[in-house]
Amino acid sequence: MSSNNSIMNPESREAMERFKMEAANEVGVSLKKGYNGDLTSRQAGSVGGQMVKKMIDSYEKTIK
Repeated sequence: MSSNNSIMNPESREAMERFKMEAANEVGVSLKKGYNGDLTSRQAGSVGGQMVKKMIDSYEKTIK
């Protein structure tokens, strides 16, 4: 079984990149376009955590 986490729709890819940059700015992490392998685990985790937090907040607003 293989998994594919790539985003197929170019518009979706651009929206996800904007979302990631916004989340990174909110937690004070500087991202550059493309590869960001120089980030620490803490920095990468804080960006991902902020993205999840924003997604949960957005979902909760839609179900109320």
